[in-house]
Amino acid sequence: MEKTLTSFIRALRAAEVPVSIGESVDALKTAAFVGYGDRQLLKDSLATVVAKSVEEKETFDHIFDVYFARDDTPPAAEQSDTSPEGGTSEASEDASDLIDMLQSNDALGVAMAMEAAAQRINVQEIRFSTQRGILTRRMLEEMGLRDLEQRIFDLRREGTGEADEEAEALDGARSELLAQGRSFVDRQFRAHGEAATERFMEDYLTRSRLSDLDRHDMIRMRRLIRRMAKRLAAKYSRRKKAYNQGKLDIRKTMRANAAYDGVPFETVWRRQRRERAKVIAICDVSGSVAAFAQFLLMLLYSLTEVIPDIRSFAFSNRLIEISDDIDALDVEEVIPKVLKDIGFGSTDYGRAFADLEEQAWDDVDRRTTVIMLGDGRSNYGDPRLDLVKELSGRIKRFVWLNPEAETLWGTGDSEMLRFRPYIHVLRRCNTVKDLEMAVDDILRSYA
Repeated sequence: MEKTLTSFIRALRAAEVPVSIGESVDALKTAAFVGYGDRQLLKDSLATVVAKSVEEKETFDHIFDVYFARDDTPPAAEQSDTSPEGGTSEASEDASDLIDMLQSNDALGVAMAMEAAAQRINVQEIRFSTQRGILTRRMLEEMGLRDLEQRIFDLRREGTGEADEEAEALDGARSELLAQGRSFVDRQFRAHGEAATERFMEDYLTRSRLSDLDRHDMIRMRRLIRRMAKRLAAKYSRRKKAYNQGKLDIRKTMRANAAYDGVPFETVWRRQRRERAKVIAICDVSGSVAAFAQFLLMLLYSLTEVIPDIRSFAFSNRLIEISDDIDALDVEEVIPKVLKDIGFGSTDYGRAFADLEEQAWDDVDRRTTVIMLGDGRSNYGDPRLDLVKELSGRIKRFVWLNPEAETLWGTGDSEMLRFRPYIHVLRRCNTVKDLEMAVDDILRSYA
C-alpha cells in the first residue's frame, strides 16, 4: 500500500496541494495506524495530515474519491504487500493467465493484473487526455491482450460450434476488459493528469491575446484571474514586521526608557507609513478593447482587500461611471450592459477627459492612481491635452495600458505619442499576464 499512497501524494502535488516530505511520512504513518478497512476514516485521517486550507481540502476530497475509486473490486495494492505469491508481479506473466482469469470470472485477479501492468508502463505519468487511448492499449497489451485476440481469432478459424461458443465468450470478456481498462486509465488521468492539463491551458491563456479568447475559455479565465488576485492580495496585504533596522527614533526611544534613567534598553525605530491604494479605472469599451476592460475590472475588483477605494468609468463617445453597476452585478454582466448604452459610438478621448473632469476631478489627489485602458484612437477629435496634463500633475501615478503594438502608436488617428509626455507608466497590455504585471507594479508603488 506504500506505493499506492506515494503515488496518491504525487497526484496531490500535481493538483497543487503542497505536501512536504515530512507530511508524506506522517501520511504513511497515519494510514498504517488507522488501517484500510474503513474508507471514510482513512480519508478523514489523511486529510488532517496533508490538507491545510479549505481549498486544499476540496482538492484532496476530489483526488481521493477519484484515485481510490474501484469497480466494486478490493484494491489490488492492499493485497500486493501481503500476498505470499506476489500476485501483482506475476498475475500477468503470459496470456494464459489473463484468459484463465476471464474464463473463471476472477475480477480480483484481473484488477490486480491491471494495476501491476499500469505500474510497469507508468500510467500514473499521464498528463494529457489525448494519452488515454494509447495508454489503455499499452496497459492491456502488457496484460496479454494481443494473445487474447489471437486466441479469439484462432477459435473462430476452427469453425466448430464449441470453438465459436468459446470465441464469443472470450470476445464478450475482451469488451468488458477494454471498458474496465478505459475506466482505469481515465481515473489515473483525473488523479494525475487533469491538474497538469489545467495548468498547461492556464499558462497558454495567460499568454494569449484577450481579444482572441473563445466564449468557452471564460470560465477558466475567471478562475485564473481569481487566483492572480489571491496571489497579489497575499503579497501586498501582509502587515510588515517592524525589524530593528533603519533609522532610530531618538525621541520615542528616550520616552520608552524613561524608567531606566535614559539607558536605552528598548529601542524604537522609525516606520515608513504605508499608503492605502486609491484607484480610478477608465476603460475604453469600443471595439475589441472591451474584452480587455472586462478582465482588468475583474482583476481590480477581486483585490478589494488591498484596493479598498476604487472608482470605475467606461467610455466610447461619452464617459459614464460604472462603479455602482459593478457593485450590484458581476463584472462579466456589466460590460455587455455598458456596451449597449455607450459602446457603439465614435470613440472620443477628449470628451472622456472632459466628462471625467466634471464627474471625478475633486476626487483625485496625490494618493490616486489613474489606470487608462485604451488604444488612444480618438477619431481625429480634440484629445484635450490640457486636461491630460492637469490630471497628470494632480495624481500619484498615471498608468496607460494599450492593447495595440507599439509600432502602431501615433499612426492614423492614434494620439498615443501626444499623450505619452504626461503618462508615468505606458505599456503594451494584450494578455492577462500583462494585466497582472501592471497591477502588481501599481500595488508595489503603494507598498
